[in-house]
Amino acid sequence: MIKPILYIVIPCYNEEEVLPITGEQFIQELTDLISKEKISDKSKVLFVNDGSTDNTWKIICDYANEDCHFKGISQSRNRGHQSSLLAGLMEAKDKCDITISIDCDGQDDIAAMEKMVDEYLNGAEVVYGVRSDRKSDSFFKRNTAQTYYRLLKSMGVDIVYNHADYRLVSSKVLNAFADYKEVNLFLRGMFPLIGFESTCVTYVRHERLAGKSHYPLRKMLVLAFDGITSLSIKPITIIAITGVIVSLVGFAGIIWAIIDAALGKTVAGWASIICVVCFLGGIQLLSLGVIGEYVGKTYMETKHRPRYIISERTDDIVEPDNRN
Repeated sequence: MIKPILYIVIPCYNEEEVLPITGEQFIQELTDLISKEKISDKSKVLFVNDGSTDNTWKIICDYANEDCHFKGISQSRNRGHQSSLLAGLMEAKDKCDITISIDCDGQDDIAAMEKMVDEYLNGAEVVYGVRSDRKSDSFFKRNTAQTYYRLLKSMGVDIVYNHADYRLVSSKVLNAFADYKEVNLFLRGMFPLIGFESTCVTYVRHERLAGKSHYPLRKMLVLAFDGITSLSIKPITIIAITGVIVSLVGFAGIIWAIIDAALGKTVAGWASIICVVCFLGGIQLLSLGVIGEYVGKTYMETKHRPRYIISERTDDIVEPDNRN
């Protein structure tokens, strides 16, 4: 049997503290899979530098200079996790048979890669890494994440529960995915749209090994909102339904006001007028905001701007004579 070529795709942004730790773990896992003859010796660890301002790119270049199983590409500037992950997958798709995407902070269990490869060898084209629990999360993050997954499901988004961006994807799937040209990226919700045979591998998520998280609450909220508005138009439908309900209530109020006026029962009421005006004004502004978000996304899509720009590759600067 021909052994598949694996590329482990790892987005990196200002990871100089954790990269020297996890880099060794990634190459050890790759070496183990090669020694077990589950993957080809041509397999690589591919780092994607997302415009880091620290020594992340230097560390990646040093790795590539020391071992031919390391490769690196660098974006021209910081464009975000999803863009960097896409850049790595598109860079790898014509050079390998399978990719495994994973963050470089060491929280996702690297040992689960072997199970993913086994599932691929058994016929799966996509293997989702799914957290077995959320014990490592804070109470707030655990409950908001679970609520968010339920909300996505209710919006009609086909998403794998408790799955982030730790997944195995075959080159066949990546070639099909290349036809998806969205600028607004939410990859964990886009891959299930493609189809192909898929399965899940569960693992326990750990604490970050070093450094600090680059996904504060603000960025998580932005990603969450992008996930909804990029994959579902149900918010627009909800606005329309709300508009119909408010209109019916308003129409009933008009009839009631006319009847009261005809019977001479009207009494000047400042508070009631203010409540009605504030309620309707709030509904209108909220609706305009959601609709505006969709219009903005449409505007960005029509520009057809590149979703990533690679400015450097380790292959361009590494001396071949210094590599293993």
